Amino acid sequence: MAENTSPIKYFLCGGVGGIFTVVTGHPLDTIKVRLQAVSIGPNGLPTYSGTWDCTKKTFINEGFRGFYKGMGAPLCGVAPIFAMSFLGFGIGKKLQQKTGNEKLSAIKLFNAGAFSGVWTTIITAPGERIKCLLQIQHGRETTKYNGPIDCFKQLYKTGGIRSIYKGTAATLLRDVHGSGVYFMTYELLKDWLATSDQKLSILASIFAGGSAGIAYWAVGMPADVIKSRLQTAPEGTYKNIGDVFKQLVREEGPRGLYKGVIPVMLRAFPANAACFVGFELALKVLNWAVPNL
Repeated sequence: MAENTSPIKYFLCGGVGGIFTVVTGHPLDTIKVRLQAVSIGPNGLPTYSGTWDCTKKTFINEGFRGFYKGMGAPLCGVAPIFAMSFLGFGIGKKLQQKTGNEKLSAIKLFNAGAFSGVWTTIITAPGERIKCLLQIQHGRETTKYNGPIDCFKQLYKTGGIRSIYKGTAATLLRDVHGSGVYFMTYELLKDWLATSDQKLSILASIFAGGSAGIAYWAVGMPADVIKSRLQTAPEGTYKNIGDVFKQLVREEGPRGLYKGVIPVMLRAFPANAACFVGFELALKVLNWAVPNL
């Protein structure tokens, strides 16, 4: 990404990158959410013993389509979410630059990324809430929600806008720090891997993007577990994110904060590599088609 890339191009190309991300990474995201949500079988034991067990049971009980449950919400919302995220990052960079081509330090890149995390929460939080509720609908004779729109309507009917935005604080906690590390890692690796004429190969973009995804989840995983628990628990189970944290650590220990980390890390590299490849490809097309945008 050139230092003088306009925020408009960040917005448009970020939307393309987001679509690449969801299509690539949603199956492992489904496994992650199912492991994170509290689910007890009829024998009193957890429904899944681990990542592989969850994968097998999902495929046996629901087929390949089971891995893509709940994808409607992120797919419909992912283009604006990623577009806003990259736009926020572009604006965050511009606010700190004295000249259009000024290279930013690592801390300033982190600040720009953190700004993008705040920027996107208003869209991300309700999308995550709906996605998680749809993803844990499995192994039941009847389902409560028929899809993203039905889920939205029921949440609004029973709890209003507060129910739809349940888990916003946890989402913000995850995305501010995670996005800061995410964009900082990509930009630093991109500069390190770029050729002498500042061009980035597809393989370099894959490595930098995948590494950025790993960095994001290394920082954001505990907040994501708290978010998933809060957003999928019945009303009244938890008072707030602090209550989720206390109960989780008391019942499962610190390891509970990293529940679902294996599918998350397996997903992080390919999904985010796809994101930045999509972004860079879209940027090349725009730079060719409308260089002055």
